[in-house]
Amino acid sequence: MMRPMMDTAIEVVDQWEPDARAVLAPGDCLETLRTMPDGSAKLIITSPPYNVGKAYEKQTELHRYIDALLPIIDELVRVLSPTGSLCWQVGNYVEDGEVFPLDIFFYPVFAARGLHLRNRVVWHFDHGLHASKRFSGRYETLLWFTKDKDYTFHLDPIRVPSKYPGKTNYKPGDKYGLPSGNPLGKNPSDFWKTLEEDWESLVWEIPNVKANHPEKTIHPCQFPIELVERCVLAMTDAEDWVLDPFAGVGSAVVAALRNGRRGIGCERDESYLHLATERVQALARGTMPYRPLGKLVHKPTGREKVAQVPKEWMVVGEASVAKTGALSAAAEARADATITSLQEELWPAQPLLFGELDTGR
Repeated sequence: MMRPMMDTAIEVVDQWEPDARAVLAPGDCLETLRTMPDGSAKLIITSPPYNVGKAYEKQTELHRYIDALLPIIDELVRVLSPTGSLCWQVGNYVEDGEVFPLDIFFYPVFAARGLHLRNRVVWHFDHGLHASKRFSGRYETLLWFTKDKDYTFHLDPIRVPSKYPGKTNYKPGDKYGLPSGNPLGKNPSDFWKTLEEDWESLVWEIPNVKANHPEKTIHPCQFPIELVERCVLAMTDAEDWVLDPFAGVGSAVVAALRNGRRGIGCERDESYLHLATERVQALARGTMPYRPLGKLVHKPTGREKVAQVPKEWMVVGEASVAKTGALSAAAEARADATITSLQEELWPAQPLLFGELDTGR
């Protein structure tokens, strides 16, 4: 459970106000963006509508999809602070089985407007749709642009543990034999993997928000707060404005408020906007479900029932399985023997944590 941020509720206003802390603006984001002063947002972070035929999106041709976003992008560049950052997180556009990586198409759009690409961050996750005629997609990209060569970037708050903290300088000189790393950790790089054994291995493996994620709401493609927080901590200072023009259920605004920044989000869908407001107030009360920054990704031990190989897969070509989905007595006995053998091979000296291995009976 989170600790309360404050004793009272957070005031959420529905239009740009320079002294506000939280803005959740309904309707077309262009209308709100046009009311914001030049250079007012220190960080713009968003995941634009994917245009991949989800229930809440209408699929259009790729070039029309990008063209429709150009007026919004022009306004985003205008309101971006001279020392600010714009993070544009996208996946792939798929048409007739052919994949078009959206970050490749968006890069020249931002470059033509004078922005400088600092990193192309890979966000890896383990869950998603399973493809049958190509490899299943398990990553998306985040393009990090700045408006100028002088920009805000704080490395220390987002450092990750070093793999070899005891490594020392080996070259002759004043520092020979002294630790060569940083006591706060190392740079996480642009390919970040937050797994238990290798948090620092450079893949941003922040779980996407699926059914068992603590932050899950009704939004089908919800932004993880953790993904936003890393950018907020690195690219902004206290009291800076964080903007998401496609706010959904408000993850970017929540991430900003959690870290002493101010947040503004725009959203057309009234139900998402209502949920975003509820999440902001839950944050103030300390009751908002939240996956902490850097928390280890769950790894099954192999003993959970859902992590075990089904008996039906143990017997290849069993006619009764193909016809009825049920195992014959002989096939079930062979499956039990196989499971027992696997158990003894994988965990020969380890007692089971949950009693006998569940064979489905």
